[in-house]
Amino acid sequence: MLGLSVAKRKYKQPYNQVPVYDEEDARYGEKRWRDSVDGDGDGDEEEWESDDGEADRERVGILQERRRDHNARLDHNAYNDYNARFDHNARNARLAPLGSPGIKPTVSAYSYRNPRAFTRYFGLAVGSTLVLFVLFLTKASWTSIRSAELGLHKQPPPPPVWESFPFLKRYHGGIRTLTSREKNVPEYPRTQDVDPEMPAVELQKDAAKQKRMEGGKLPDSEAFDPYPDYQSSKYVERYGPVETCYLDDEDTVQVPTLRAYKGVMEGTPDNVMGSYELLGLRNDVCFERFGRLGPYGLGYSKKMGGTGAAMEGDREGAEQVWEQRSEVDYREVKWGKVVERCLEKNDGRFKPVPRGRNHFFQTMGTKGPDDEPLGAKASEKTSRDDTNDETVSTNGTVGEQPKAEHKELLPRTAVLIRTWWDYEYDDEDIMYLRALISELSVASGGEHVVHFLIHVKDDNKQIWGDEEIYQEVLKKSLPAEFEGMGTLWSERQMGLIYGGLEESMYRNLPVHGAYRSTFMPVTYFAHQHPEFDYFWHWEMDVRYTGHFYHLFTQVSQWAEKQPRKYLWERNARFYVPSVHESWDDFSHMVRVQTEHGTNSKSNTWSSHLPPNPAMPDTSTQKPEKPIWGPHPPLDYPDIEIDDALRPNMSFAEDKTYAWGVGEPADLIVFNPLFDPQHTNWILADDVTGYNRTQGAPPRRVAINTSSRLSARLLATMHREQLRHRHSMFSEMWPASAALHHGFKAVYAPHPVFIDRRWPTQYLAAIFNNGRNGASGGARLSVFSDERQHNFLGTTWYYHAGFAPNLWKRWLGYRVDGDGGERWEVGEEGKGGKVGEGGEGRICLPGMLLHPVKQVDLVVEGGGGEEEGKEE
Repeated sequence: MLGLSVAKRKYKQPYNQVPVYDEEDARYGEKRWRDSVDGDGDGDEEEWESDDGEADRERVGILQERRRDHNARLDHNAYNDYNARFDHNARNARLAPLGSPGIKPTVSAYSYRNPRAFTRYFGLAVGSTLVLFVLFLTKASWTSIRSAELGLHKQPPPPPVWESFPFLKRYHGGIRTLTSREKNVPEYPRTQDVDPEMPAVELQKDAAKQKRMEGGKLPDSEAFDPYPDYQSSKYVERYGPVETCYLDDEDTVQVPTLRAYKGVMEGTPDNVMGSYELLGLRNDVCFERFGRLGPYGLGYSKKMGGTGAAMEGDREGAEQVWEQRSEVDYREVKWGKVVERCLEKNDGRFKPVPRGRNHFFQTMGTKGPDDEPLGAKASEKTSRDDTNDETVSTNGTVGEQPKAEHKELLPRTAVLIRTWWDYEYDDEDIMYLRALISELSVASGGEHVVHFLIHVKDDNKQIWGDEEIYQEVLKKSLPAEFEGMGTLWSERQMGLIYGGLEESMYRNLPVHGAYRSTFMPVTYFAHQHPEFDYFWHWEMDVRYTGHFYHLFTQVSQWAEKQPRKYLWERNARFYVPSVHESWDDFSHMVRVQTEHGTNSKSNTWSSHLPPNPAMPDTSTQKPEKPIWGPHPPLDYPDIEIDDALRPNMSFAEDKTYAWGVGEPADLIVFNPLFDPQHTNWILADDVTGYNRTQGAPPRRVAINTSSRLSARLLATMHREQLRHRHSMFSEMWPASAALHHGFKAVYAPHPVFIDRRWPTQYLAAIFNNGRNGASGGARLSVFSDERQHNFLGTTWYYHAGFAPNLWKRWLGYRVDGDGGERWEVGEEGKGGKVGEGGEGRICLPGMLLHPVKQVDLVVEGGGGEEEGKEE
C-alpha cells in the first residue's frame, strides 16, 4: 500500500507512567501526541495517532516553529527553575511551548492530588471530632445531673409576693401620740386592706409635732395589776388567804408593780391574727420599756443593783415606776430562797403534795422502791387520788399541811425554762427571768413554780456518779441569783430511762437527743414530781411585752371554756378577725368546711377533670369526718385509753356543744395544730416505734414547743415511750399523743402582728391553704417547707424576723439604721437627718415575740447606741 502511513503505538507504556497531554489541544480539536517509550524508559520517538498524515505533519511543523520562538524568549535561569519542579524522570525533557502538549510530571502517592489519601484523613478528622463531641455531651449531662441532685447552680427563685407589700410604720411611734383604743384609727388593717374597692383613710401625720410644739406633758402611767383581789372576802372564802411574799428574809423588799399607759400610740396597727377580746387580754393599755422592765433593773445604775442600761434618751415618766417601791438591788436577791419562802407561807392554798418518787436506780436499794425511805410521815396523807400515800415535799423534807378552811384548793403548776449548761446569760436574759419568777411565783403567792431544766451536753460528764460533780455543774450552769432552781439532764440519761426505742437516726440525729425528743426530760421530770398538776414548757428566746400572769391566766381560762365538738377542726385554722369576723362566725365556717368540704356546685365535676398542678388536689376538698373522742392509730389495737376521756354522748346528741366545757385543757399551744399528712413539712415522718402496715398513725403538729401540758398527758407520753417504745418529733409528740388518747388540746389564738400591708383576704388564703380551709393536710399548706417564708414578717414563729427587730426597737436601739434613743427625742432620724422621730419611746400592747436571742444592752459608760446582736 503505496503512499499510505498508519500511526501505531510502537512501545509498551510502564504501569506506573502517567501519560500527560495538553488539555488545550483537546479543547481546540487537536490530536494527542504521546512519547514512545523504549524498554529502557527513554522517549526516543514520537508517533501520532492520525488518519491524515499530511495534515499532522503540517501541524507538527507549526508547533515546532512556535516552540523555537518560545524557547528564545525564556531566560536560562527561569528555564532551570521551571525544570526543577519535576522529579528525576523529567530531567531530560524539553520544555514545551505555551499551548502545546506539556511535560508529564510524576504524581507522588502522598500528594494532595491523591483522592483516596485525602478521604482517609478527612474521615479520620470528622470521626475524631464526633467522638470528642459525644464524650463532651456525656460529661456535660453527668455534671448537669449531679448539679441538679445537689442543688448547685440553681436559679434563685423569684421573691415572695409579700415582699412587694409596703412596710407598716406606726409600730415605731411613741407615747407622745397616745390616744384611746376607741378613737385610734389603726394603720392596718384598714377598709381597703379588707376590700380593695373601698376608699383609703389617711392618718393624721402631724400629731406628734403638734404635741412637741405645744410642750405637752405625758399623761401619768398607771399600775397594771392583773391578779385577783386576794384580800376580798369572796376570794378568801373560796381559795383561802394569800400571804404576801418578799425578796428578803426581813419581809421588807418587794418588786415594784408594772406600769402601763392608758390607750395606744396613734395609728398602732391591729393584730392581723388572733384576738385580745376573745382571750380576755387587755388591749386598752400599752407598755413601754421602763414600765415593763424598770421593776427588774432597767433604767438605773449597776451601783444600785440594776443593769445600767437605758440611762439616756427619752426618760420622761420613767421615775413613776419607783415612786411607791424603790429600786431593787438584785445583787442580793436569791430567787430560789424567795420562791421557797413564798411556797411555805401559802402552802395551805394548794393541793397536798403526794408521795414523791425515789431514785432507786441510783441508790441501788436492797429491797425495792416501795421500801426506800423518803423522809415522810405516816400521818401525812394526799388528797390527789384519795389514796393513803405519804406526803413529802419535793426536796425530801417534811412538809406541814395545815387544814384547809376554804372550799377549793388550787392546783400546783410548774414553769419549766429550757436551757443548757454553758448558756451565756446577759443582762437582758436575766431581766426576762426575773419577770417570769416575780410575776408568776412571787406576786401570785406561789401559784406557779419556775424551774430550770438544764441540758448537760457532755454525756461523759459523771454527774450521775458523784454528788459533788453534780452540784459543781449545777452551780456553774445558772447565774448566782438563780442558784438552786435547776435540774440537770443529759441525752445519755434519757437513753437509759427510755431504752429500747428504735434508733432511726432521722436526719442524722439520735432519737434521745434534745432536738428530736425535747419532751423526754419533761415527761421524766413530771414522773418524778407528781405534786404538779400542770407544766408550762417555756423557752429562753420568748418575750412578752405585757404581764406573764395575765397571759397565762387568761389563756388557761379561755381554753377551759372550749367545747370538744369541732375543737380539733378549729385548732387547725388561723383566726383572722378582719376576714372571719366574730368567733361564732368563724366556728360556723369551720363546721361548714368540715361537713361539706370546700367543693361547691360550680365545680361539681372537678374530680373527673385531669390533674392540674396549679390547683389543689380535689381529694383535699371533700368532706371529712370530724374528730370525736380518742383517735388511735389503726395498727394499735391494744392502746390504753382512759374511760374518762371517752365522750359521754354521741356527736349528733351534743347539739348544745356541752361536752368539754369547764374541762381544763391538757394541752395549750400558741400555733395551730395542723395535720402534717400530705404536706411538705420536712419532719412529718419522724415517727418511731409505730406499726405502719395500714399507714402512718394520725398526727398533729404545733410549731414551737412553748405550751402548757397536764400531768396526765405527760404521764401517758411517759408510758408510751417507756413501755410501748413510741415517740415522735418534739413538736408533733404531745399533740399526737393527745389525739390518740382523747385528751383535750386547744390552740389559743393569741394576737399576732405582721410588718407589712398584706391584703387580709390574701393573708387568710395563704395561712389557711390546706385541706378544706385548714392550715395543714395538703401540699399547699403554709407549714410546707417551701412556704414557711410567709412567717418571716410575723411576731410569732421559730424564725420570724420581725419579732427580734421590734423588741430591739422597743428597747430603744437602732435596727437597720432606724430608731434609737436620739431618734425618740427627735435629735436624729434615718440617715442622720435631724428633726425626724421625736414621738418618744415606743409603747406596745401585750405581744408574744419569738425568737429574741442575744440582745446586748448598752450600759452606762458603754459608748452610745448600738444595734442588738443576734446569734
